Amino acid sequence: LMMGTTDEPEGDAEGRIQPVTSPGGVKVMSFGFLVDPDQPVIWRGPMLQKALEQFVGDVNWGELDFLVIDLPPGTGDVALTLCQNVPMAGAVIVTTPQDVALIDARKSLHMFTKLEVPVLGIVENMSVFQCPECGHTEHIFGSGGGQRTAEELGVPLLGSVPLDPAIVAGGDTGKPVVIDRPESPTGKAFIEVAEALAEAID
Repeated sequence: LMMGTTDEPEGDAEGRIQPVTSPGGVKVMSFGFLVDPDQPVIWRGPMLQKALEQFVGDVNWGELDFLVIDLPPGTGDVALTLCQNVPMAGAVIVTTPQDVALIDARKSLHMFTKLEVPVLGIVENMSVFQCPECGHTEHIFGSGGGQRTAEELGVPLLGSVPLDPAIVAGGDTGKPVVIDRPESPTGKAFIEVAEALAEAID
């Protein structure tokens, strides 16, 4: 839904899965293509591990600039399997500014460090809300948590993304704000995060 496509992936003559290509030209593979939208994926560790190995190794990705794997929050089976079986350039921790979210962010960062996966930085999501009518800004989830955590843990803050209804609308319509409204403050924030991340990987 967020990538703007509900196409089903197809297999090729060699038995490999062909990724779905989004309208923006990004190759995508997801559990969402393989199960009914209302059907939960209730899988234990070994099944998740096998699925992850197939998504990485059995999908015909072709030539890529980057392979981005979006993980559930926390330090569960999927993250552990990925760290132990897939060579990675690094991990990015996404958090909101409030302390309760930063606790989990710290745990994830320490897990990646222990597993010798470089942490490329932290992205602070929902950092601030600006009223579209009056321009007043409000730090709904607190202020500066991402920066403080980055400094405490010795990793860069890759950027801060504001709380913006356009992100919600873009996720529902499959038109990301970075493509639909690239000159908006939110669009620019995403572009700055992407540039900082590409530089960190280099």
